[in-house]
Amino acid sequence: MNVIKQPRFIPKEEIEAKAIEVLRFVQTQRKRSLKWPIDPGHIAEYLGLDMDFGYISPDDDGEIAAMIIPTERKIVMNERSLELPQGFEESSIAHEIGHWELHIDKYPMSKLQKQGNSQLEASVEPFLCRSSNTQNKIEWQAQYFAGCFLMPKFKLQEVLRGRCLTNWKHLYAMKDEFGVTISNLTNRLQGLGWIHIPKGSKQIYRGHASPK
Repeated sequence: MNVIKQPRFIPKEEIEAKAIEVLRFVQTQRKRSLKWPIDPGHIAEYLGLDMDFGYISPDDDGEIAAMIIPTERKIVMNERSLELPQGFEESSIAHEIGHWELHIDKYPMSKLQKQGNSQLEASVEPFLCRSSNTQNKIEWQAQYFAGCFLMPKFKLQEVLRGRCLTNWKHLYAMKDEFGVTISNLTNRLQGLGWIHIPKGSKQIYRGHASPK
């Protein structure tokens, strides 16, 4: 019984809907409204995921920022990531929550765990989050989920009021409100089609879907 879903194309709209679904579920478990910046580690607890820190050695593909061990329902942050700028840790945890929601079939995993299947842990490799960009489809999906989760569209529209998308000063103020890195924010805005930044340039242009 496989606990990892078969890789497939997932539209951006479906990934965004899943991120909103998670936020709504967590909201139903709370008495107080969710506030931004979101604490993804706290959200992970509502999803039944443990958090841990430890040394994670780099592999042939480079540094590993974090990983999720499905069979232990645990997200492990590389302790060296704590030295990186604010927002990096949050993005890495949200990335792993993305794997949990998009790529892990939780029903067969729970069933096998109840049966005490000793082969389960050995047969499921951890999902990794790397500090560098990757073209891997599954990793891209998890990272897109992280952007939708930390910066949902409705909240972006709220934070954008009175600000200009083509003004770097305004974007830096927005990224502070979301508790993310400036790269997280600009990638999210470009993914929505709200802005466009040519490669190697610092010039910001309004995108085709930019809100009025």
